[in-house]
This record gives sequence, structure tokens and C-alpha cells, in this order.
Amino acid sequence: MNKSEKFTLAGGAGQMEGVLDYPEMAPRGIALVAHPHPLYGGTMDNKVAVTLMRTFVGLGYVVARINFRGVGASEGVHDHGHGETDDMGLLHAWMVDKFPGLPVTLSGFSFGTYVQSQLAQRLAAAGAPAERLVLVGAAARKWEMAAIPADTILIHGELDDTIPLIDVLDWLRPQEIPVIVIPGADHFFHRKLGHIKSWVQQLWHRPRLTSAEEDTASAE
Repeated sequence: MNKSEKFTLAGGAGQMEGVLDYPEMAPRGIALVAHPHPLYGGTMDNKVAVTLMRTFVGLGYVVARINFRGVGASEGVHDHGHGETDDMGLLHAWMVDKFPGLPVTLSGFSFGTYVQSQLAQRLAAAGAPAERLVLVGAAARKWEMAAIPADTILIHGELDDTIPLIDVLDWLRPQEIPVIVIPGADHFFHRKLGHIKSWVQQLWHRPRLTSAEEDTASAE
């Protein structure tokens, strides 16, 4: 069983409550997990967020989750994603300092995908891009999702009526990025959580092609 450790971290609106989860071996990377919308019951203990945490721990990553502003023991009030992105950036800096030299993966569910897409854009602009993104129930049209890297892993429920699949496809179409659709899954992946873990594990170990390699493969 993996080791868990609670922590507090100074955020832009006060103290943030968080949890670190460690793999059994020395970590090969860092994963930050962002939870769904705070005003609709979203917390770091959301079942999809916990599934992402367990998936990354199994892949050998040390995983950090925080409660966003106004959730649990985290201070402040909801800031419509702006302050939450700032706070996730502070968590990123803290983890990089705590575990130097390790690559950082960003993952999130629903509202958390908006936060992570914005943070990923900031990190790329600063010359320190994330290793990879994993976005579940991407919040297309709900919030202004930033453009994402081509190797992002996206997973969505076929029957999601909170963020309809067509909205995700419309967002991804100009970027030509595929999405894995889980048949019969609703927004919260009721009885479908195992598919999230399975797909992330499969795709994580699959070699990623560069743009040049993709063009060559398409021409063959």
C-alpha cells in the first residue's frame, strides 16, 4: 500500500490543504492532480481524482493533490479558475523544489482540466513544459480551455451530459487531437473508473511519435 502524507502550502488566498501519495519505489516523476468544480462538490477526494492519483502512483509517480480555495481546510473563496491556476502553479514550484530533477505530469478532471490546460500553457511559455497532460472529462465550452500538446491523453464519457462529447470534439478538431470515448460512461464515470486507469497505463507505456515520425507513418 502506498504511503500518504498530508501537507499545507501557502497559496494566493491563504493556506492550501493537500495530500502527497508516494509509490513503493523511488519516484520516476511528479504528477499533479486537479479536482472538479468546488461549487458543485468537487474536492481532492473526488473518485475520478483519486483514480488518477492511484494510476500515477502505480506508474511510479509521487502525486500531489490540493483542495482548491474554499474547499475542506483550504482558505479563500472560489476564483473562477484564475486563482486556482495560480495556486496549482505554486504547488508545481513546491514539488519541483521538493523533488528536483523529476519530470512533471499534469492531470485533472472536469474543472480541473481547465486549470491544468492553463498551467501547461504557462509552463511551456516559461520554458519548462510539463512532461504530459492527462485530461478526463475535459471542460470544453464550460471554460476557456487552452490549446494542449499533441500527446495529451484525453478520456471522455459517451453519455456525459455535463460536458457533451460534441463540445470536446469541436474543441479538439482544429488541434487534430484524438480522444478516447468510454461507451456508456457518464460525466462521473459511474462503474467505469477502471477504464480510466487502464487507458492511461496502456498509453503511458506506448512510445510517443514525434510530428516527423507521424508524418512518415501516414505516408507509408
